[in-house]
Amino acid sequence: MTTTVYFATNRIANHPADRPENYTFFMTAPDNPLQVTYGTAFVDSAGLTADTVGAIRSLNDLQKGNFSQAAFDDLAEGGRNILIFIHGFANSFEDALTRAAFNREWLAQSGVGDADTAVVTFSWPSRGQLLTVPFPTLPYRADQRMAGGSGLALMRFFANLLPILEKARANGRRTFLLTHSMGNLALQAAVQAWFANGNGDAGMFDHIFLAAADIVDDAFDAAVTNSLAPLSRLGRRITFLHNRRDQVLDKLSETLNFCHRLGQDGPRGGGDATLFPPATYRRVDCSGFADYDTGFAGSHQYYRRSAGVRAEIAALMEA
Repeated sequence: MTTTVYFATNRIANHPADRPENYTFFMTAPDNPLQVTYGTAFVDSAGLTADTVGAIRSLNDLQKGNFSQAAFDDLAEGGRNILIFIHGFANSFEDALTRAAFNREWLAQSGVGDADTAVVTFSWPSRGQLLTVPFPTLPYRADQRMAGGSGLALMRFFANLLPILEKARANGRRTFLLTHSMGNLALQAAVQAWFANGNGDAGMFDHIFLAAADIVDDAFDAAVTNSLAPLSRLGRRITFLHNRRDQVLDKLSETLNFCHRLGQDGPRGGGDATLFPPATYRRVDCSGFADYDTGFAGSHQYYRRSAGVRAEIAALMEA
């Protein structure tokens, strides 16, 4: 089985750029979106049984600054709904693309028609390491800086996506955004950059899924700096996937950041229907799911490793 993954990345790529291992954890100039690489990857064997999933067979149609016309046409006119995926902490470039392929395949196999999507991923420059010796917090702090610093590149990615999504929606297709872990920090920076740069409301997404979000739990408070509250101006529905048994957030992230994380119990005040009207917001408490590896690293991956959680997401895509 071969899965097509459309991608953009603000990682600096060594030459030749068609080799996945040449994509580094260094960032292109944040104020130069023309340095962001766009392309199409073919990923083999994105099966649903192993944690290390798939292998990148080839990178094609590479260009700087925007999608190629072929990618634009495939996505806008291809007849499938569209899933945008933003990866989290400790993901290499290869991880980002193979996990995007994995997400596409498990959604397609869910039996929910709307969940059979084309997938596009944005890969920010994570180091691809969970912990190191003798400085175990180094990869986390480095990734945090890179995710937060990717806001302008991700904003431009959204701007390039907008005409694709508008055309797909005009053709009766649905569009989804799935962000995991520290990818929500990159999203937070991109949303702030979107409106700070004069962009207005845009109905990009039918449904946005924020999974295991490694950001402060008050991120949707309109009064805080870099609030994610304006995200509702870019999508019709927003679902928070949270888990009190997520050990990465509980034992690593909360400890390092000295504050509760959005992915632990959902947004602060999330039960207030005035602050979070049910017509827009939904919370899914994933703490009760045990059908996956609930160890330290595995507990943070429940959104894709738990068949029960995957089924919840697929069902919501049809709602």
